[in-house]
Amino acid sequence: MSEQLPPQGVRLDSGEFTGIDPRIFTTSPARSPQIPTAPRARAGGTVEMTIDGTPVTVPGDFTILEACRAQGVDIPTLCTLSTLTPEGVCRMCVVDTGSRALTPSCSARVGQGMTVWTDNERVRHSRKLVLELLASSVDVDLAGPELPDGSIARYMAEYGADPARFGPPSAPAPAGARDAAEAGHHSAPDGSVAERVAQPVKVDNPLFVRDYAKCILCYKCVEACGSDAQNTFAISVAGRGFAARVSTEFDVGLAESACVFCGNCINVCPTGALMFRSEYELRQAGEWRDEDQSVTRTICPYCGVGCTLELHVQDNRIVKVLSPLDAQVTSGNLCVKGRFGFDFVQVRAKGSDREA
Repeated sequence: MSEQLPPQGVRLDSGEFTGIDPRIFTTSPARSPQIPTAPRARAGGTVEMTIDGTPVTVPGDFTILEACRAQGVDIPTLCTLSTLTPEGVCRMCVVDTGSRALTPSCSARVGQGMTVWTDNERVRHSRKLVLELLASSVDVDLAGPELPDGSIARYMAEYGADPARFGPPSAPAPAGARDAAEAGHHSAPDGSVAERVAQPVKVDNPLFVRDYAKCILCYKCVEACGSDAQNTFAISVAGRGFAARVSTEFDVGLAESACVFCGNCINVCPTGALMFRSEYELRQAGEWRDEDQSVTRTICPYCGVGCTLELHVQDNRIVKVLSPLDAQVTSGNLCVKGRFGFDFVQVRAKGSDREA
């Protein structure tokens, strides 16, 4: 960042003299000023605890979620991912540890002698309400724990969630209305409809779209863009309350922001709010067919790093490229070329009916 700092004493066009060039607030940095840090050292030892009445011994550095899953206990999650720092915002994974408030198991560490209840009436009531509030305000048709796969529907049925009890959905907001909302201001609803975050899909580049009608503010994309992976810091959560939304700096377009189009945000989005433009257009045309797709693992051809790619192919065409979270080289992260630079594979040879 040092090469971008202006000389002291800048005279603006208005004649005002200032010691800081205001352009540093509107010009995207060439790279993040934040230096990536080493992962947190994992503590040793074990602890003895009780999960749903069963005494267990687990590693002392486990989260409650890791401890429960190690025992085969199914706990729903939406904002948690093994490669990202837990934010604990969706509150789907809460458990009862005997404290006044329910505990987010994704971020809370196990403790010696801890007693955890994962499925009592208190926990089930909380999860049911969270599911109802989410589904009444957000399009969760594609939402799943890791990838957009509709898995949330199973949890809706399991917990008996009924979002329709809040009333019919409100009309979608016009384009730009939510981005222009005044932070902290809230107009009291009349109670006749359930307020929703529905708005037009943002299609402002040829690579991916942003359908914020599906966004549950899980922070996964923000973490992937930030210090957990990319260190670009192109996006963050703006606004407050119901008007909160993921935004670029000053709500500029992606092409004008610090975004480098790595697409790592797409790889971690659990609801389909971020989606390959190729997938979006096929879904809009009713031609997206998961059941007909093949997934092939290969190595990215662009450089010597050796990133692992998962090519999703439908009708002999690559429709999207992901990277497995267990890939040892980059843990699911790719650059813009590895993620989106596959069009050359699909260029037909001149005079040929086959793909080149």
